Amino acid sequence: MITHDLVILGTGPAGLAAAATALEHGISPVVIDEQPSAGGQIYRALECTPLRDRQILGEDYWSGELLVKGLANSRIDYRPATTVWQLTRQREIGLLHRDTAEMIRARHVILATGAMERPMPIPGWTLPGVMTAGSGQILLKSAGAVPQAPVVLAGCGPLLLLLAVQYLRAGAEIAAILDTTPRDRYRAAIKHLPGALRNTSTLFKGVGLLSELRRAGVRHIKGVSALRAEGDGQLERVRWQQRGSTDWQTLETPTLLLHQGVIPNTQITRAVDCHHIWDEQQLAWRPRLDEWLVTDTPGIAVAGDGGGIVGAKAAAMQGQLAGLGAALALGKLTLENSTQRAQPIRKALARETAIRPFLDVLYRPAKQWRLPDDDTLACRCEEVTGGEIRRMAEMGCRGPNQTKSFTRCGMGPCQGRMCGITVSELLADANQQSVEETGYYRLRPPFKPITLGQLAKAAEEG
Repeated sequence: MITHDLVILGTGPAGLAAAATALEHGISPVVIDEQPSAGGQIYRALECTPLRDRQILGEDYWSGELLVKGLANSRIDYRPATTVWQLTRQREIGLLHRDTAEMIRARHVILATGAMERPMPIPGWTLPGVMTAGSGQILLKSAGAVPQAPVVLAGCGPLLLLLAVQYLRAGAEIAAILDTTPRDRYRAAIKHLPGALRNTSTLFKGVGLLSELRRAGVRHIKGVSALRAEGDGQLERVRWQQRGSTDWQTLETPTLLLHQGVIPNTQITRAVDCHHIWDEQQLAWRPRLDEWLVTDTPGIAVAGDGGGIVGAKAAAMQGQLAGLGAALALGKLTLENSTQRAQPIRKALARETAIRPFLDVLYRPAKQWRLPDDDTLACRCEEVTGGEIRRMAEMGCRGPNQTKSFTRCGMGPCQGRMCGITVSELLADANQQSVEETGYYRLRPPFKPITLGQLAKAAEEG
C-alpha cells in the first residue's frame, strides 16, 4: 500500500485552495474527486460547461478559473472520476476508478466534501418532475439544460434566488418563486445586521438578485406555509397555501425545484467516528474542529462547508488554513511560521463569515418543512413515511439506529444521506428530546457501492 504525505478529498473551493497552499510549502498532494471534472458544486464543469456567456452563471462562478487551472500542476496527483469507498482512522483510503479498486494510505487527510441540500419532504416530492434546486443547477452548469416549460421554484435560501436569475439569463420561463421564509425570520435577523454589514458585497449581491427578478416580472409569492406536488405518475401541478389563509392556490407545471438551504456532508466524518456537534443555528450536524480544522481523529481535517456552512469564498480560505495545518503536521512549517501565515487568512475569514448569523437566522427552515406529515415519505430509498418513524418512537425507539433495525430506514442506496437528518429530527420531536440526545445513524464503509470482486482485487493488491 503506497503512503502519500497528503490526500485531499474534493475539488470545490476548499479542496482546490488546500492543494495550492500545500504546493507552496513543498507538499505534492493527491487530489481525489468523484466527478469527471474539477470545481465541486460551486465551480462545477467550469472548464467544459457549454454556457460560455459569462453573464448567465455570473462572475462568482467564473472566479474559480484560477483555482481549477491550478490542478494542472504536474506536482499534483489529480484523480478525477474516482470514488472514495473507505477511510479508516489510520488514514487508509479505499478508491474506485472505473472498475479498479485500490487502497492507499495518507499521513494527513483533508476532507473537502462540501455540503448537500437539506431534504424538503413535502407530499409528492418523489414524483418525476420534482427535483432539488441543486440538481437543476447541476444540469444547467454541466449540460446547459433548462426546463422546457415554466418552472416553479419553492423554498428559501440564496441558491433559490441565484438559480432563478441564472435560468432567466439562460432564457427559461419561471412561473413563480414560492418563498417559504416565515415573516418572523426577517425581524429575528435584523439584530444580526450590524455583523452582516462587515460583508456588504454579499448583501448587495442578494439585493441585486431580487431586483433582477422583480424587473423581469417574476411572481415572488411570500409567506408560503403549505406545499404539495400533485400529478398522475408525474408532476402536473403545484398547490400551496399562504400564512393566514386556508385557501389553496394552484399552478400547472411539469417542473418543481425545491430548496431549504444546505447542510454539511458528514458521511465520511461520521464513518470515521469523529465527534460531531449539533449546530442549533444551522440545524445541522458538523464535526468538531480545532484551530487548524483538524478533527478529534489525528491527521484528518475538514475544510469548507463539510465542517459547517460558510460559503464559497470562506471555504477557500479554510482550504488555505487546512493546507497550512497540513504543512505544520508534516514538518514543513514551524508552529510560529504557520501561525504567522495564518493570521491574515483568519482575519479575512472572520470578515467573510460575519454575515453567517444573519443568513442562518433569516433562512432557518420552519418546522413544517423539516418534519414530514405521517403520509409523506421520509426515506425515499426504503419508502418509509414520517408516520412510520413516529410509530417507532411510540414503540420506544430513541434513536435512528434502533429505527433502522425495524424499518430499514437509512439502509438504501443513499446510505442515509437523504433521510438522516429528517429521521433524527422526527425522533427528537416525537420523543420530546434534543436532536443531540437522539443522535444520528452509525455509518460504516463502503460509503458508495462496490462489488465483491472489486473489493477482492483491492485486497490482493493492498
